Amino acid sequence: MDIKVLGTGCKKCKATKEAIREVAQELGVDITLEEVTSMDEILKYNVMTTPGVVIDGKVVSKGKVPDKKEIKGWLGS
Repeated sequence: MDIKVLGTGCKKCKATKEAIREVAQELGVDITLEEVTSMDEILKYNVMTTPGVVIDGKVVSKGKVPDKKEIKGWLGS
């Protein structure tokens, strides 16, 4: 599972990345987690408010820090 956190490196972006890492570890899900900070790349996903989350090429969240329950839903639990 390829996951990208889109953002400029702000506090919310880092919190999103860490929450995804924690949930994946709890569930034993193998992920590739990447932080995308280039505005050109972020805009390719049509994300205007960060953080954004992209899983396997599909935008699943933008403009908020997702809670763990939401992340678990994305990761298949």
